[in-house]
Amino acid sequence: MRFARRFRRTSRTAAPTGQHRAPEPSTAPGARPAGLPARGRRRLLMIASAAVACAALLAVPVLRDASGPAPDPPDASGDGRCRPTALLEPPCGAWFGAFVPHERTDLGEKVRAYERRVGRKLDIVYTYHDMSVAEGARLEGQLLTEEEQRVGRDHMLLLSWESKWWGGTKRQQPTWRRIAAGDLDETVIDVQARRVKEYGQRTGKKVFLSFDLEMDTRTPDNGTPAEFVAAYRHIHDRFRELGVDNVVWTWITTGYLDHADVIERMYPGDEYVDWIGYNQYNYYRCHDADWLTFAQTQTDTHAWIRANISDDKPLMLSEFGTAADDSRPERQARWYAEVPRVLKRLEGVKAALQWNYRDPGPHCDLALANDAAWDSLREAVADPYLNQPPK
Repeated sequence: MRFARRFRRTSRTAAPTGQHRAPEPSTAPGARPAGLPARGRRRLLMIASAAVACAALLAVPVLRDASGPAPDPPDASGDGRCRPTALLEPPCGAWFGAFVPHERTDLGEKVRAYERRVGRKLDIVYTYHDMSVAEGARLEGQLLTEEEQRVGRDHMLLLSWESKWWGGTKRQQPTWRRIAAGDLDETVIDVQARRVKEYGQRTGKKVFLSFDLEMDTRTPDNGTPAEFVAAYRHIHDRFRELGVDNVVWTWITTGYLDHADVIERMYPGDEYVDWIGYNQYNYYRCHDADWLTFAQTQTDTHAWIRANISDDKPLMLSEFGTAADDSRPERQARWYAEVPRVLKRLEGVKAALQWNYRDPGPHCDLALANDAAWDSLREAVADPYLNQPPK
């Protein structure tokens, strides 16, 4: 499929597969970063290992008692109190979005079909791009394609921008070192920055933009944590220098706690990040793991991020989902039924995006498997907490 992305997954019970669509560039190892800027209140806890983090952070009071009563529905009375902030944060609940498989030219059609099945409009639509030179009929490297702009008329867009040239040669692959040095400014970064700026000026709309999501699985192949930070900051600064003011900078990690030390060293700093996202799944047989409830997939990572990365940035479940259990067909439906109850207790989580596609390998289809699962998700995302006033 031409939307293609990096096709690699992680879980708390299995190491990342490290599978990528495009050939990996060769990068020389760089120096370990001396440290990132101080983070004030967020520096609540340092960990020696992911195992220690998981155990210790169960005591962090950022997830309300899941056995207690659910919070009252948000106030959506129309008096303005629930209007989104300048950074698209919904004060009274959370956005609902999804990744919907598509070709570049049929995004709108696929989104509408998904919305019919789930019984509501998506708040956020998630798409992926590489850093190839956008010319001719090639749209992979073009942020905000014409089809995305049409979808963006009544949806928010989350654009994932990867330091890849899908299908390109090894020599064509961008690297964090080259990006940070400005080698791609004229041909790629400035071109797309101006495109995003024009979109904002013409429509008044902002976009969520993520650079190299799941960056913790890309090192050391793509470079060092310090080189990632330098590349991220360079892109951010180039956009600012060009007057692009309609980007909501979204930093997305796997949330895989065996990578905790690397994840922490790859955080660019509060001044460079508006939202923090993480991707956690119930992979089950896909990674020969135990079945995990929705709460089990989210709680430890949420607590660790709040203690070690930021205690106040809005958070996004940028990808969530579950494999099916062929021996218990009702199990996937029960998993999705849990979502709104748990989501209300995850402090600061302001968006949740369902991943409705498969991963490579046996037992790795993470899409909704049957009508019961669709019905369950449909009921879950009808919850008032996930239905915000119009943007």
